[in-house]
Amino acid sequence: MHRKVIAPSVLAASLLLVIPASAAGGGPGAPGIGDSYYPASGNGGYDVSHYDLRLKYQPGTDLLEGTATLLTTAKQDLSRFNLDFGLKVSEVRVNGVKAKFATSGAHELEVTPAQPLQKDRQATVVVKYAGKPSEFKVDGWSAWQRTPDGGVAAQEPDAAAWWFPSNDHPLDKATFDVSVNVPDGTQAISNGVLQSQSSRLGWTRYNWRSNKPQATYLATLAIGKFDITTGKTANGLPILNAYSKDLGDNAGAARASVERTGEVAEWLEGVFGPYPFNALGGYVPNVPSGFALETQTRPFYSPRQFANGANVSVVVHELAHQWYGDSVSVDNWKDIWVNEGFARYSQWLWSEKEGEGTAQELAEWTYASRPAEDPFWQVKPGDPGPDNQFHGAVYDRGALALQALRNEIGDEKFFTILKGWPTERAYGNAKVGDFVRYAEKVSGKPLAQLFETWLYTPGKPAFAPPAAKAGVRALQSPAGPAAEPKSWKKIAATNSVHDH
Repeated sequence: MHRKVIAPSVLAASLLLVIPASAAGGGPGAPGIGDSYYPASGNGGYDVSHYDLRLKYQPGTDLLEGTATLLTTAKQDLSRFNLDFGLKVSEVRVNGVKAKFATSGAHELEVTPAQPLQKDRQATVVVKYAGKPSEFKVDGWSAWQRTPDGGVAAQEPDAAAWWFPSNDHPLDKATFDVSVNVPDGTQAISNGVLQSQSSRLGWTRYNWRSNKPQATYLATLAIGKFDITTGKTANGLPILNAYSKDLGDNAGAARASVERTGEVAEWLEGVFGPYPFNALGGYVPNVPSGFALETQTRPFYSPRQFANGANVSVVVHELAHQWYGDSVSVDNWKDIWVNEGFARYSQWLWSEKEGEGTAQELAEWTYASRPAEDPFWQVKPGDPGPDNQFHGAVYDRGALALQALRNEIGDEKFFTILKGWPTERAYGNAKVGDFVRYAEKVSGKPLAQLFETWLYTPGKPAFAPPAAKAGVRALQSPAGPAAEPKSWKKIAATNSVHDH
């Protein structure tokens, strides 16, 4: 019998013919990162470490032109990958070579590189685009708000797709450089520190840098005409606040609140530990919305937050998020309590510090103000569902859970946990269960049942005041404090922070 001998090179070539394409060149990355509430959010197959955004914006026409450079690492062999984006793309290059691209779904940009990406190898992705952000809608809504003199990108859980292509989920954080060219006389505000500013031929370019990991929805852009104040904390941290010049009757109250940012942050460092980022501040653009948002280093405040006068409580809420929500971010959007329960509780602690009602008094008042049959008690803060993600129960019942924890383990261990958790999980992500296990470790107590009751069990739980630990029976409906806590109305006025 004659046996044919195949040269090694020929054998290798023949084997390639029978190896499935998914093994030879990798497969496509998933169109979603796996979030249980938002299956289309984020993408699989890669991580982004840095975004470099070079933008030009025309306030009069709402035309945004951009070149986004993404530094990525493939987590699998990739024949194709998705970005989340809604504006019109003219060109995509991967590692300097033109790539094919197509759109699908509400905001998917499908990129097919000329050569498949190899697992664990870095790749540079450049996307050139242009469009009017206000004309892009997802399910009828937009994260971009036009203003009389510009536009603003700020929204939760999604905002990036209106102004830059990204892996749009908190699981994939990155550092940011944002460079924006606007007509002279107009300013561009973003996250972090203003690195430089220069003018040429009627245009001014602003270069911002956020040098710590940042979730894409926490990246913000505000273009318009602002009054800007600057300063530093006692530790030398730069503070920059910006106010639209046409805030009308809300202007004074907005400034009287946001200008206390440095003071509030210094106090929060005593509660939560060292401030985790490179800058502080806030901005108040002339927008019709009513919510506020913890955009990293520079929270966004709607003017309506100050319609009834100064309210430092909303500043406390958004700055508390810099630790709980920004530095330590949700692993999945169902874990929203690890953001909002703590931000609301920080407002209770500020009230306690200001002598306007202790956290216990606010907890009792909150508890007593809702009868057992109120639908409020049917929402589970630990997994509220996408329709109730920003329900008041996530905030108020979520804060009640923390007061129940404080009453159970005592102040010393409670505040050790509040300060230790942001250090333990700095710049990362966490599930509700991660916090429960951490609290058990630090306190030395089994706490699963306490959190099961307050975060996952529908119905109005029994609320045990601190004395209950000594054998006093838990009350089903405590009368609450003798009088409404002085801070109650101020805190209640910030409930619209979750009207995203």
